Amino acid sequence: MVHAHENSSVSPIARAFVEARRTGRALPAYPGVEPDSLAAAYAIQDDAIALSTDRIAGWKLGRVPPPHDARFGAGRLAGPIFAGQVQDGTVANFPVIDGGFAAVEAEYVLVMGEDAPDRAGWTAADVIDLIADARIGMEIAGSPFPGINDHGPAVTASDFGNNQGLILGPSITDWRDRLTSLSCRMEIDGAEVGRGGAMSVPGGPLDSLAFLLTLLHARGRDLPAGQLVSTGAATGVHRIFAGQACVADFAGDGTIAARAVAWGTDG
Repeated sequence: MVHAHENSSVSPIARAFVEARRTGRALPAYPGVEPDSLAAAYAIQDDAIALSTDRIAGWKLGRVPPPHDARFGAGRLAGPIFAGQVQDGTVANFPVIDGGFAAVEAEYVLVMGEDAPDRAGWTAADVIDLIADARIGMEIAGSPFPGINDHGPAVTASDFGNNQGLILGPSITDWRDRLTSLSCRMEIDGAEVGRGGAMSVPGGPLDSLAFLLTLLHARGRDLPAGQLVSTGAATGVHRIFAGQACVADFAGDGTIAARAVAWGTDG
């Protein structure tokens, strides 16, 4: 497992993002030279993880769309989900940084049932026996930098993959048999903004986990039992602002209702 970088200089970009997140202060411009590869982005992300005091409870996956996937050599990117930003329940508030970026995403969340072996070359068929549970969820995407999604996947990955939290809903009954047919929709302030399902995630949620395991192996990180894997936006990435409310409706598998509140308030 990677630990703090005692013998290397910490990226000033990582320091800027961690401090801005700690204080709830927006960064109108990217705080340094933008990384030009995902390897450079994950090096910044690793420095930021080392500066953070919270433990990692899991990881989020995000899509890298064409033509970026070909240029950057990956169809997905990953970022850590910190324990202090995981809420368990079907009604929640979450903070947004004024002047930053915030969005909500309906997600299918896999719960690791055992420590994943440390190796490369994972496939969707390999990972299913590692999973103890699948739950409905809502990723809170967020960054102090309002342009986090406008400068390519390396910029997105460099700031924790644009993650600001996860709201966990209930377990999905018989998920192994139903994974390809699961559906969901998202509303913001009562208006539908997206519709999709588990297979709206390219390759499906199991492929997201396989990608993550291979990536973590390359980064020298593990994925132990109990970790949460938020597998990707099932209805899209939906921008949200303080004062707005949203509902992720997973058909018969439950709903998650949440409200965006200004940073530093309790709603």
